[in-house]
Amino acid sequence: MDRISAIRNVEDALREFEDGEADLAATERRVAAVLRTYATEFDGDGDVFRAVGDEPVDGTVVVAPSEPAARERVLAASGVDGERDPDGGDGPAFDVERF
Repeated sequence: MDRISAIRNVEDALREFEDGEADLAATERRVAAVLRTYATEFDGDGDVFRAVGDEPVDGTVVVAPSEPAARERVLAASGVDGERDPDGGDGPAFDVERF
């Protein structure tokens, strides 16, 4: 799904909500499904990565050009200042994998 298709699908979901044809929960599910589809089919300047490890970063999904950049973006998106190696430290222990 390209960006324009994703935006159109989100607009359709919002329109149905505004017209009373869908409730908030259904709209949230639909928008989340659009975003998930967009992320899994992403074809841009980078890859989609998911963090696997400690909270609060576990499950965070970002677009980045490389694994090191993905680690930085995961930390930034999670509001975590530092990163921890397996032997200890200040931040969560985690790896990134292609989504």
